[in-house]
Amino acid sequence: MHRINVGGPTHHAAFLTKFLDNDIFETLLISGNLSNGETSGEYILNNYGVKVTYLKSMFRSINLKKDFMAYNEIRHIIKTFKPDIVHTHAAKSGTLGRLAAIQEKVPVIIHTFHGHVFHSYFGFIKTFIYKLIEKYLARNSSKIIAISELQKKELVQDFKITKDYKITIINLGFDLTKFTQKMIFKRKSFRDEFHVNENEIAIGIVGRLTHIKNQKFFIEALSIVNKNINKKIKAFIIGDGEDRKFLESVAKNCNIEFTDNYSTTHNKLLCFTSWRKDMDYVYAGLDIVCLTSLNEGTPVTLIEAQAASKPIVSTNVGGVKDVVLENISGLISEKDDFNKFSSNLIELIENDNLRRKMSLQGKNYVLKKFNYNKLVSDIKKLYLKSLKQSIVCEK
Repeated sequence: MHRINVGGPTHHAAFLTKFLDNDIFETLLISGNLSNGETSGEYILNNYGVKVTYLKSMFRSINLKKDFMAYNEIRHIIKTFKPDIVHTHAAKSGTLGRLAAIQEKVPVIIHTFHGHVFHSYFGFIKTFIYKLIEKYLARNSSKIIAISELQKKELVQDFKITKDYKITIINLGFDLTKFTQKMIFKRKSFRDEFHVNENEIAIGIVGRLTHIKNQKFFIEALSIVNKNINKKIKAFIIGDGEDRKFLESVAKNCNIEFTDNYSTTHNKLLCFTSWRKDMDYVYAGLDIVCLTSLNEGTPVTLIEAQAASKPIVSTNVGGVKDVVLENISGLISEKDDFNKFSSNLIELIENDNLRRKMSLQGKNYVLKKFNYNKLVSDIKKLYLKSLKQSIVCEK
C-alpha cells in the first residue's frame, strides 16, 4: 500500500509485487492519489507489468471526511481480498492502512519507514500528535522495517516510536542497469539538448520542489560558488512542486539568470527542467549531483546518481551516510553549514581527478549494496517468518 509517485517507495512496491514468489504469494497493490506538484510514477509500474488499485478518497493532504472514507475503502478491500499480510509504506498510507488492518484483524501487519515526519516538517503540536499515532501503530504492527541503521536509531532512541526488537533493517533495492549503459551516448544527448559544452561542469539537484528539499540552499550556494571558481558551470534543478515560483524568485534575488523546460535556448547559469522520466540521460549528462534536504529517508537520487558514476555533494540528513561513502564517493556537510557545502561544491568543480576517483567508488558501492534481488529475498524471509510467528501466537 503506497502512493504511486516518483520515488523509492514506488520502486520498492513494484519490485515486491512483480518478483515475490508467485507460488507462495498473491499480491494486491493499493495506492492513494497524487497531490498538486507530484508526478505519477505509474510508468515505473508499467515497466514491470504491475497493476495498481487506486483508492477513490485517499489523498496526501489531511481531510478528515475523505480520510475516513479511504479508511473504509481499505477495510472493504481487506474483507474482500482476505490478506494474511498487509504491508504499508510512507506516512498517510501507513496510518490508514494499518488502522484498517488492525480493525480487520489481519494476522501480519508490516510498515516500512522510507522517511519520517518527526522533524523539519511541522510545528511542535502536530509533530507530537504524529508521534503518538505512530507509537500506537507500531505497538500493533508485527514488524517495522527501517531502511538504514540511522533510521532505526532515530525510531528507537531519538523519537522512541518503538522498541528495538520490533525493527528489521532492510535496504532499498533497485534495478540500476539503465544507469550504467550507453552513458556516452546519453551524456551527449542531454548536453546537446541543454547546450552544455564539454568544458562546462554540469551540476544537478533532483527532487520535488518543496521546503523540506531545501533547493533555496542550493541556489544560494550556487550564487557564491559561481563567483569563486575558475571553471565554467551550468546548474539544473530537476523536479517540480509547490515551491517552483518561490525558487525562481530566490534565483532572481541572487542575480542568477535561468531558463525553464519551455525554453528553446539554454544559455543561462541555471535551468529549471521540471520532471524528467529519462533520469538515466539526466545523470549521464551531469558531472556532480547535489542534495540539500532538511530531512530524508534513503535518498534514491543519490543511489541512482552514483550508479551513473557521479560524485555527490550533500547535506548530512537521514540515510545519506548509508548511501554515500563520505570523502570516498562524495562530500558531506551538516544541513545548516552553508559555507562547508559551498566549499565542498567548489572543491569538486575544480578538482577533475577527485571527481573521477569518487565516480568509480560510488558506482561500485551502490551496485553491490542496493540490488533489488536482495530486497525481494529479504522481504520474502521476513514475510514467512512473521506468518510463522503469527500462527504460533494464535495457538
